[in-house]
Amino acid sequence: MDKIVDNFKFVETEIKDVYIIEPKVYGDNRGYFMETYKEESFKEAGLNYTFVQDNESRSKKGVLRGLHFQKTYPQAKLVRVLEGEVFDVAVDLRKDSPTYGKWVGVVLSAENKKQFMIPRGFAHGFVVLSDTATFCYKCDELYHPEDEGGIMWNDKDINIKWPYEGEILLSEKDKKHPLLKESKVYF
Repeated sequence: MDKIVDNFKFVETEIKDVYIIEPKVYGDNRGYFMETYKEESFKEAGLNYTFVQDNESRSKKGVLRGLHFQKTYPQAKLVRVLEGEVFDVAVDLRKDSPTYGKWVGVVLSAENKKQFMIPRGFAHGFVVLSDTATFCYKCDELYHPEDEGGIMWNDKDINIKWPYEGEILLSEKDKKHPLLKESKVYF
């Protein structure tokens, strides 16, 4: 069930604990204002996170980043797009979850101003749909480069329906991720 708390609408997805967050936007002929995060509102909605790190990336059309996670120090992420448009995905890696191996995705854009709350225990990735996109996210755990993990973005067992038909641009690291059944990672 969706929850409205203060200036946020928390939309439940088909995967437990994953939310699409729609902030209330106040706008007029001068521009707009919105809250992107308010700890007490998130806690009232049942999202109890303490964010310790903010990250930002800029990518061109067709760049796919993911599917990433940290093995020993998993991160919950609150993600949004400042410029452009991406298709953002969370894949459930919680071993006792009835939705293990399932995914949920959402289009995030500067225009729709939606946010995506991805809890710990998920792989995360996105593909850029616009010419460029500036993507930012809050994390509830620090980044540990030695702790990186990943799953192949086009794993047929997960079967993500990426809404992009052009050339996918991957980092060398992202080209080498294992399939989910080979990863042996469970949260």
